[in-house]
Amino acid sequence: MVAAAASAAFFSVATPRTNISPSSLSVPFKPKSNHNGGFQVKANASAHPKANGSAVSLKSGSLETQEDKTSSSSPPPRTFINQLPVWSMLLSAVTTVFGVAEKQWPMLDRKSKRPDMLVEPLGVDRIVYDGVSFRQSFSIRSYEIGADRTASIETLMNMFQETSLNHCKIIGLLNDGFGRTPEMCKRDLIWVVTKMQIEVNRYPTWGDTIEVNTWVSASGKHGMGRDWLISDCHTGEILIRATSVWAMMNQKTRRLSKIPYEVRQEIEPQFVDSAPVIVDDRKFHKLDLKTGDSICNGLTPRWTDLDVNQHVNNVKYIGWILQSVPTEVFETQELCGLTLEYRRECGRDSVLESVTAMDPSKEGDRSLYQHLLRLEDGADIVKGRTEWRPKNAGAKGAILTGKTSNGNSIS
Repeated sequence: MVAAAASAAFFSVATPRTNISPSSLSVPFKPKSNHNGGFQVKANASAHPKANGSAVSLKSGSLETQEDKTSSSSPPPRTFINQLPVWSMLLSAVTTVFGVAEKQWPMLDRKSKRPDMLVEPLGVDRIVYDGVSFRQSFSIRSYEIGADRTASIETLMNMFQETSLNHCKIIGLLNDGFGRTPEMCKRDLIWVVTKMQIEVNRYPTWGDTIEVNTWVSASGKHGMGRDWLISDCHTGEILIRATSVWAMMNQKTRRLSKIPYEVRQEIEPQFVDSAPVIVDDRKFHKLDLKTGDSICNGLTPRWTDLDVNQHVNNVKYIGWILQSVPTEVFETQELCGLTLEYRRECGRDSVLESVTAMDPSKEGDRSLYQHLLRLEDGADIVKGRTEWRPKNAGAKGAILTGKTSNGNSIS
Protein backbone atom coordinates (compact mmCIF):
# COMPACT_ATOMS: atom_id res chain seq x y z
CA MET A 1 0.00 0.00 0.00
CA VAL A 2 2.89 2.34 0.72
CA ALA A 3 4.28 1.77 -2.77
CA ALA A 4 0.84 2.38 -4.30
CA ALA A 5 0.46 5.64 -2.42
CA ALA A 6 3.90 6.81 -3.51
CA SER A 7 3.19 5.87 -7.13
CA ALA A 8 -0.13 7.67 -7.11
CA ALA A 9 1.54 10.75 -5.69
CA PHE A 10 4.04 10.91 -8.54
CA PHE A 11 1.87 9.84 -11.49
CA SER A 12 -1.61 11.32 -10.87
CA VAL A 13 -3.58 12.21 -14.07
CA ALA A 14 -6.28 14.82 -14.27
CA THR A 15 -9.73 13.52 -15.30
CA PRO A 16 -11.64 15.53 -18.02
CA ARG A 17 -14.90 16.99 -16.84
CA THR A 18 -16.29 18.41 -20.14
CA ASN A 19 -19.77 17.06 -20.85
CA ILE A 20 -20.24 16.54 -24.62
CA SER A 21 -23.60 15.62 -26.13
CA PRO A 22 -23.78 13.69 -29.43
CA SER A 23 -25.76 16.49 -31.14
CA SER A 24 -23.21 19.13 -30.24
CA LEU A 25 -20.50 17.35 -32.27
CA SER A 26 -22.34 17.85 -35.61
CA VAL A 27 -20.75 21.25 -36.10
CA PRO A 28 -17.29 22.49 -35.19
CA PHE A 29 -17.03 23.97 -31.71
CA LYS A 30 -14.38 25.01 -29.29
CA PRO A 31 -15.46 24.57 -25.69
CA LYS A 32 -13.68 26.32 -22.90
CA SER A 33 -11.29 24.30 -20.85
CA ASN A 34 -12.43 23.47 -17.33
CA HIS A 35 -10.89 24.97 -14.22
CA ASN A 36 -8.49 22.13 -13.51
CA GLY A 37 -6.75 21.89 -16.89
CA GLY A 38 -9.20 19.49 -18.63
CA PHE A 39 -8.97 18.40 -22.25
CA GLN A 40 -9.82 20.75 -25.13
CA VAL A 41 -12.15 19.08 -27.68
CA LYS A 42 -12.73 19.93 -31.34
CA ALA A 43 -14.96 17.99 -33.71
CA ASN A 44 -13.45 16.54 -36.89
CA ALA A 45 -15.43 14.25 -39.21
CA SER A 46 -12.34 12.68 -40.84
CA ALA A 47 -10.19 12.01 -37.75
CA HIS A 48 -9.74 8.65 -36.08
CA PRO A 49 -10.59 7.20 -33.65
CA LYS A 50 -14.14 8.25 -32.88
CA ALA A 51 -15.35 9.68 -29.58
CA ASN A 52 -19.09 9.91 -28.93
CA GLY A 53 -19.78 9.31 -32.65
CA SER A 54 -17.35 11.96 -33.98
CA ALA A 55 -13.82 11.52 -35.25
CA VAL A 56 -11.08 13.09 -33.15
CA SER A 57 -7.31 12.82 -32.89
CA LEU A 58 -5.24 12.38 -29.72
CA LYS A 59 -2.25 14.60 -29.35
CA SER A 60 -0.34 15.64 -26.24
CA GLY A 61 -3.20 14.84 -23.92
CA SER A 62 -5.89 16.86 -25.82
CA LEU A 63 -8.62 16.18 -28.37
CA GLU A 64 -8.33 18.24 -31.52
CA THR A 65 -9.88 18.22 -35.03
CA GLN A 66 -7.59 17.77 -37.99
CA GLU A 67 -8.89 20.90 -39.81
CA ASP A 68 -7.92 23.10 -36.89
CA LYS A 69 -4.30 21.83 -36.72
CA THR A 70 -3.10 24.63 -38.92
CA SER A 71 -5.54 27.29 -37.79
CA SER A 72 -4.92 27.10 -34.06
CA SER A 73 -1.78 26.50 -32.01
CA SER A 74 -1.55 23.43 -29.75
CA PRO A 75 -1.44 23.94 -26.01
CA PRO A 76 2.03 23.71 -24.44
CA PRO A 77 3.05 20.08 -23.82
CA ARG A 78 2.68 18.86 -20.25
CA THR A 79 6.09 18.32 -18.65
CA PHE A 80 7.18 16.55 -15.47
CA ILE A 81 7.35 19.86 -13.61
CA ASN A 82 3.74 20.91 -14.18
CA GLN A 83 2.52 17.39 -13.42
CA LEU A 84 4.07 17.27 -9.93
CA PRO A 85 1.49 16.47 -7.25
CA VAL A 86 0.59 18.71 -4.41
CA TRP A 87 3.53 18.85 -1.99
CA SER A 88 1.33 17.85 0.90
CA MET A 89 0.57 14.54 -0.85
CA LEU A 90 4.28 13.88 -1.45
CA LEU A 91 5.13 14.69 2.15
CA SER A 92 2.38 12.38 3.33
CA ALA A 93 3.73 9.49 1.23
CA VAL A 94 7.30 9.97 2.49
CA THR A 95 6.09 10.15 6.09
CA THR A 96 4.18 6.92 5.62
CA VAL A 97 7.24 5.11 4.23
CA PHE A 98 9.47 6.19 7.12
CA GLY A 99 6.75 5.36 9.62
CA VAL A 100 6.58 1.77 8.40
CA ALA A 101 10.39 1.46 8.39
CA GLU A 102 10.60 2.80 11.93
CA LYS A 103 8.27 0.06 13.12
CA GLN A 104 10.47 -2.61 11.48
CA TRP A 105 13.77 -1.60 13.19
CA PRO A 106 12.81 -2.82 16.68
CA MET A 107 11.90 -6.20 15.17
CA LEU A 108 15.31 -6.49 13.49
CA ASP A 109 17.04 -5.44 16.71
CA ARG A 110 15.23 -8.15 18.68
CA LYS A 111 16.24 -10.77 16.11
CA SER A 112 19.92 -9.81 16.45
CA LYS A 113 19.77 -10.37 20.22
CA ARG A 114 18.37 -13.87 20.07
CA PRO A 115 20.40 -16.14 22.37
CA ASP A 116 20.63 -18.89 19.77
CA MET A 117 22.53 -16.68 17.31
CA LEU A 118 26.34 -16.53 17.21
CA VAL A 119 28.04 -13.31 18.32
CA GLU A 120 31.03 -12.08 16.35
CA PRO A 121 34.03 -12.97 18.52
CA LEU A 122 36.14 -10.14 17.13
CA GLY A 123 33.86 -7.74 18.95
CA VAL A 124 35.98 -8.21 22.07
CA ASP A 125 39.30 -7.51 20.38
CA ARG A 126 41.26 -4.57 21.69
CA ILE A 127 44.66 -2.93 21.41
CA VAL A 128 46.40 -1.35 24.39
CA TYR A 129 49.72 0.48 24.56
CA ASP A 130 50.86 1.70 27.96
CA GLY A 131 54.24 3.10 26.90
CA VAL A 132 56.07 -0.04 28.01
CA SER A 133 54.37 -3.00 26.39
CA PHE A 134 51.83 -3.51 23.66
CA ARG A 135 48.79 -5.75 24.11
CA GLN A 136 46.39 -7.07 21.51
CA SER A 137 43.63 -9.64 21.88
CA PHE A 138 42.66 -12.30 19.36
CA SER A 139 39.87 -14.83 18.97
CA ILE A 140 40.94 -18.27 17.74
CA ARG A 141 39.21 -19.05 14.43
CA SER A 142 38.29 -22.45 13.07
CA TYR A 143 40.86 -22.22 10.24
CA GLU A 144 43.64 -21.56 12.77
CA ILE A 145 43.37 -24.91 14.53
CA GLY A 146 44.87 -28.25 13.57
CA ALA A 147 43.94 -31.91 13.85
CA ASP A 148 44.08 -31.70 17.66
CA ARG A 149 41.49 -28.88 17.64
CA THR A 150 44.03 -26.47 19.09
CA ALA A 151 45.82 -23.48 17.57
CA SER A 152 48.81 -24.56 15.51
CA ILE A 153 52.34 -23.39 16.21
CA GLU A 154 52.25 -21.47 12.90
CA THR A 155 49.13 -19.62 14.10
CA LEU A 156 50.93 -18.54 17.26
CA MET A 157 53.95 -17.30 15.34
CA ASN A 158 51.73 -15.35 12.96
CA MET A 159 50.20 -13.66 16.00
CA PHE A 160 53.69 -12.82 17.25
CA GLN A 161 54.46 -11.20 13.92
CA GLU A 162 51.15 -9.33 13.80
CA THR A 163 51.53 -7.82 17.27
CA SER A 164 55.12 -6.84 16.51
CA LEU A 165 54.10 -4.88 13.43
CA ASN A 166 51.14 -3.26 15.18
CA HIS A 167 53.43 -2.29 18.04
CA CYS A 168 55.80 -0.57 15.59
CA LYS A 169 52.85 1.11 13.91
CA ILE A 170 51.30 2.52 17.08
CA ILE A 171 54.59 4.08 18.22
CA GLY A 172 55.14 5.61 14.78
CA LEU A 173 58.07 3.45 13.62
CA LEU A 174 56.34 1.51 10.86
CA ASN A 175 57.49 3.49 7.85
CA ASP A 176 57.71 0.86 5.13
CA GLY A 177 57.94 -2.90 5.01
CA PHE A 178 58.12 -5.04 8.16
CA GLY A 179 58.82 -2.60 10.98
CA ARG A 180 61.33 -0.44 9.16
CA THR A 181 61.95 2.97 10.67
CA PRO A 182 62.50 6.08 8.49
CA GLU A 183 66.28 5.94 9.00
CA MET A 184 66.32 2.25 8.13
CA CYS A 185 64.59 3.01 4.85
CA LYS A 186 67.19 5.64 3.99
CA ARG A 187 69.96 3.05 4.47
CA ASP A 188 68.16 0.08 2.84
CA LEU A 189 68.12 -1.84 6.13
CA ILE A 190 65.59 -4.49 7.14
CA TRP A 191 65.01 -6.63 10.23
CA VAL A 192 65.75 -10.35 10.16
CA VAL A 193 65.16 -12.82 12.99
CA THR A 194 68.23 -14.78 14.10
CA LYS A 195 66.78 -16.78 17.00
CA MET A 196 63.30 -17.78 18.16
CA GLN A 197 62.33 -19.70 21.32
CA ILE A 198 58.82 -20.77 22.32
CA GLU A 199 57.48 -22.57 25.40
CA VAL A 200 53.88 -23.81 25.40
CA ASN A 201 51.97 -24.37 28.64
CA ARG A 202 48.69 -24.99 26.88
CA TYR A 203 47.41 -24.39 23.37
CA PRO A 204 44.28 -22.23 22.98
CA THR A 205 41.32 -23.84 21.24
CA TRP A 206 38.65 -22.64 18.82
CA GLY A 207 36.60 -19.81 20.31
CA ASP A 208 39.13 -18.90 23.02
CA THR A 209 39.99 -15.24 23.41
CA ILE A 210 43.65 -14.64 24.13
CA GLU A 211 45.80 -11.59 24.78
CA VAL A 212 49.28 -11.18 23.33
CA ASN A 213 51.64 -8.94 25.27
CA THR A 214 54.91 -7.86 23.58
CA TRP A 215 57.82 -5.52 24.24
CA VAL A 216 61.34 -4.89 22.92
CA SER A 217 64.75 -4.66 24.58
CA ALA A 218 68.40 -4.48 23.65
CA SER A 219 70.23 -7.68 22.74
CA GLY A 220 73.97 -7.28 22.73
CA LYS A 221 75.57 -4.39 20.88
CA HIS A 222 73.94 -4.84 17.51
CA GLY A 223 70.72 -6.71 18.12
CA MET A 224 67.20 -6.21 19.40
CA GLY A 225 65.23 -8.61 21.55
CA ARG A 226 61.46 -9.02 21.41
CA ASP A 227 59.39 -11.03 23.87
CA TRP A 228 55.78 -12.22 23.94
CA LEU A 229 53.40 -13.58 26.54
CA ILE A 230 50.08 -15.11 25.51
CA SER A 231 47.43 -15.37 28.21
CA ASP A 232 43.79 -16.38 28.48
CA CYS A 233 41.66 -13.21 28.59
CA HIS A 234 39.13 -14.74 31.02
CA THR A 235 41.38 -16.56 33.51
CA GLY A 236 44.71 -14.75 33.20
CA GLU A 237 46.47 -18.08 32.69
CA ILE A 238 49.81 -17.74 30.88
CA LEU A 239 49.58 -20.06 27.88
CA ILE A 240 52.71 -19.39 25.82
CA ARG A 241 56.03 -17.58 26.26
CA ALA A 242 58.31 -16.61 23.42
CA THR A 243 61.50 -14.65 22.96
CA SER A 244 63.47 -13.68 19.86
CA VAL A 245 66.60 -11.90 18.69
CA TRP A 246 66.66 -9.66 15.62
CA ALA A 247 69.49 -8.20 13.55
CA MET A 248 69.72 -5.73 10.70
CA MET A 249 70.52 -6.72 7.14
CA ASN A 250 71.25 -4.62 4.10
CA GLN A 251 68.46 -5.23 1.63
CA LYS A 252 70.73 -4.81 -1.40
CA THR A 253 73.88 -6.65 -0.33
CA ARG A 254 71.95 -9.22 1.83
CA ARG A 255 74.64 -8.94 4.51
CA LEU A 256 74.14 -8.34 8.23
CA SER A 257 74.78 -4.77 9.35
CA LYS A 258 75.50 -2.94 12.57
CA ILE A 259 72.76 -0.70 13.91
CA PRO A 260 73.60 2.86 12.76
CA TYR A 261 73.56 5.61 15.35
CA GLU A 262 70.55 7.35 13.75
CA VAL A 263 68.52 4.14 13.80
CA ARG A 264 69.49 3.44 17.40
CA GLN A 265 68.18 6.88 18.36
CA GLU A 266 64.82 5.90 16.88
CA ILE A 267 64.40 2.55 18.59
CA GLU A 268 66.21 2.87 21.94
CA PRO A 269 63.46 4.96 23.61
CA GLN A 270 61.18 1.92 23.19
CA PHE A 271 63.54 -0.54 24.86
CA VAL A 272 62.47 -2.13 28.14
CA ASP A 273 65.11 -3.08 30.68
CA SER A 274 64.05 -6.69 31.01
CA ALA A 275 65.69 -10.08 30.64
CA PRO A 276 64.27 -12.52 28.07
CA VAL A 277 61.25 -14.53 29.23
CA ILE A 278 63.07 -17.71 28.18
CA VAL A 279 66.70 -18.40 29.01
CA ASP A 280 67.94 -21.52 27.23
CA ASP A 281 71.56 -21.63 26.07
CA ARG A 282 71.76 -25.32 25.24
CA LYS A 283 73.92 -26.02 22.21
CA PHE A 284 72.74 -27.87 19.15
CA HIS A 285 74.16 -31.28 18.36
CA LYS A 286 75.88 -31.76 15.05
CA LEU A 287 73.37 -33.08 12.57
CA ASP A 288 73.68 -34.03 8.93
CA LEU A 289 72.18 -36.45 6.44
CA LYS A 290 74.20 -39.37 7.85
CA THR A 291 73.10 -38.88 11.47
CA GLY A 292 69.47 -38.03 10.69
CA ASP A 293 66.69 -40.51 11.48
CA SER A 294 64.16 -39.01 9.08
CA ILE A 295 64.80 -37.01 5.92
CA CYS A 296 62.41 -35.12 3.66
CA ASN A 297 63.89 -33.58 0.52
CA GLY A 298 62.76 -31.70 -2.56
CA LEU A 299 61.11 -28.89 -0.57
CA THR A 300 60.60 -25.71 -2.61
CA PRO A 301 59.14 -22.33 -1.59
CA ARG A 302 55.97 -21.05 -3.21
CA TRP A 303 55.33 -17.46 -4.19
CA THR A 304 52.96 -17.12 -1.23
CA ASP A 305 55.79 -18.16 1.14
CA LEU A 306 57.66 -14.91 0.46
CA ASP A 307 57.24 -11.78 2.55
CA VAL A 308 57.59 -8.13 1.57
CA ASN A 309 61.39 -8.41 1.89
CA GLN A 310 61.36 -10.99 -0.93
CA HIS A 311 62.61 -13.91 1.15
CA VAL A 312 60.82 -16.80 2.79
CA ASN A 313 58.94 -15.72 5.91
CA ASN A 314 60.42 -17.19 9.09
CA VAL A 315 57.07 -18.82 9.99
CA LYS A 316 57.23 -20.99 6.85
CA TYR A 317 60.38 -22.74 8.05
CA ILE A 318 58.48 -24.41 10.88
CA GLY A 319 56.26 -26.37 8.51
CA TRP A 320 59.30 -27.65 6.62
CA ILE A 321 61.08 -28.65 9.82
CA LEU A 322 58.09 -30.56 11.15
CA GLN A 323 57.59 -32.28 7.82
CA SER A 324 60.42 -34.69 8.62
CA VAL A 325 59.04 -35.56 12.09
CA PRO A 326 57.59 -39.10 12.17
CA THR A 327 53.80 -39.25 12.07
CA GLU A 328 53.56 -41.33 15.26
CA VAL A 329 55.09 -38.43 17.18
CA PHE A 330 52.18 -36.16 16.20
CA GLU A 331 49.66 -38.87 17.06
CA THR A 332 50.84 -39.43 20.64
CA GLN A 333 52.62 -36.22 21.64
CA GLU A 334 52.29 -32.46 21.35
CA LEU A 335 54.95 -29.85 20.71
CA CYS A 336 55.70 -27.92 23.91
CA GLY A 337 59.08 -26.33 23.20
CA LEU A 338 60.78 -24.92 20.11
CA THR A 339 64.16 -23.30 19.49
CA LEU A 340 65.22 -22.11 16.05
CA GLU A 341 68.49 -20.53 14.93
CA TYR A 342 68.30 -18.91 11.51
CA ARG A 343 71.61 -19.11 9.65
CA ARG A 344 70.77 -17.65 6.24
CA GLU A 345 67.80 -16.57 4.18
CA CYS A 346 65.98 -18.68 1.65
CA GLY A 347 64.77 -17.45 -1.73
CA ARG A 348 62.05 -18.48 -4.15
CA ASP A 349 64.30 -20.70 -6.27
CA SER A 350 65.82 -22.64 -3.36
CA VAL A 351 65.46 -26.41 -2.96
CA LEU A 352 65.69 -27.65 0.62
CA GLU A 353 66.08 -30.78 2.72
CA SER A 354 64.59 -31.33 6.18
CA VAL A 355 66.44 -33.63 8.58
CA THR A 356 65.22 -34.82 12.01
CA ALA A 357 67.02 -36.93 14.60
CA MET A 358 65.86 -38.05 18.05
CA ASP A 359 67.94 -36.70 20.92
CA PRO A 360 68.81 -39.55 23.33
CA SER A 361 68.80 -37.21 26.31
CA LYS A 362 65.24 -37.15 27.67
CA GLU A 363 63.77 -34.88 30.36
CA GLY A 364 61.23 -36.91 32.33
CA ASP A 365 58.44 -37.98 30.00
CA ARG A 366 59.44 -35.45 27.38
CA SER A 367 61.16 -36.30 24.10
CA LEU A 368 63.75 -34.13 22.37
CA TYR A 369 64.45 -33.90 18.64
CA GLN A 370 67.17 -32.13 16.70
CA HIS A 371 66.37 -30.57 13.33
CA LEU A 372 68.25 -29.22 10.36
CA LEU A 373 66.88 -27.38 7.33
CA ARG A 374 69.45 -26.98 4.60
CA LEU A 375 69.83 -26.29 0.92
CA GLU A 376 70.52 -29.24 -1.36
CA ASP A 377 74.04 -27.88 -1.94
CA GLY A 378 74.75 -28.32 1.78
CA ALA A 379 74.38 -24.76 3.19
CA ASP A 380 72.49 -24.65 6.50
CA ILE A 381 69.35 -22.53 6.62
CA VAL A 382 67.92 -23.25 10.09
CA LYS A 383 69.00 -25.36 13.04
CA GLY A 384 66.31 -26.35 15.49
CA ARG A 385 65.37 -28.26 18.58
CA THR A 386 61.88 -29.35 19.57
CA GLU A 387 60.51 -30.70 22.83
CA TRP A 388 57.46 -32.97 22.98
CA ARG A 389 55.23 -34.20 25.82
CA PRO A 390 52.34 -36.66 25.99
CA LYS A 391 49.09 -35.18 24.75
CA ASN A 392 46.86 -33.34 27.26
CA ALA A 393 49.75 -32.97 29.69
CA GLY A 394 49.76 -29.22 29.15
CA ALA A 395 46.48 -28.79 31.04
CA LYS A 396 48.20 -29.78 34.29
CA GLY A 397 50.17 -27.35 36.38
CA ALA A 398 49.21 -24.27 34.37
CA ILE A 399 50.94 -21.06 35.33
CA LEU A 400 48.44 -18.57 36.74
CA THR A 401 50.79 -15.67 37.48
CA GLY A 402 52.38 -13.14 35.16
CA LYS A 403 55.91 -14.15 36.15
CA THR A 404 58.39 -15.26 33.55
CA SER A 405 60.67 -18.27 33.77
CA ASN A 406 63.50 -16.14 35.16
CA GLY A 407 61.39 -14.50 37.89
CA ASN A 408 60.56 -11.21 36.17
CA SER A 409 56.99 -9.96 36.33
CA ILE A 410 55.10 -8.41 33.44
CA SER A 411 51.91 -6.48 34.08
